[in-house]
Amino acid sequence: MAASSTPHSGKRYWRGSSKAPILWAMRFKTRFNAKAGFADLWDYIREPRPYRWPLLAVSFAIPLTSLAVLSQESHFRPPDAPEVTYITTFAEGRSDEEIRRSNIENQRRKEAREAEAAELQQRKIEAYKALGRATGLDVEAMERQAAIDRAREEAEAEARQRELYRAGSAVDGTGD
Repeated sequence: MAASSTPHSGKRYWRGSSKAPILWAMRFKTRFNAKAGFADLWDYIREPRPYRWPLLAVSFAIPLTSLAVLSQESHFRPPDAPEVTYITTFAEGRSDEEIRRSNIENQRRKEAREAEAAELQQRKIEAYKALGRATGLDVEAMERQAAIDRAREEAEAEARQRELYRAGSAVDGTGD
């Protein structure tokens, strides 16, 4: 009778307590009982069904296999340092005179290649001029216009070069 005479006797509190729960979520604790869930699972497993053991094995194998694969730790070692092989095209211990002679010979070969390329370019120009004359074009006017365009492009390139690399100016501002 004493319980019915308390002011909260008509209300249902957490775990039969006469006090209200501290947190609102605490009253859900008794509604979700894992013991009852496991008992239901055990009853379901014990029922005789066809293929219950193979299906149970597959249902356990899939997550366990994925966990096993994903939980493996792999370490990658850093790559080996490359072995540097120096290309030696010149004989070791050459004298200054031998170096000068090889530089002069290389310069001669370079100038010969440039002259050959210039001659080939000139022959191309002459062939295009002949084609232009044969088709009735004013080749001399086109050549003058090309020379004007070429001179303008060279002047722009030189101005850009001068702007980027100011002649006579040093980093420290001394002009040396």
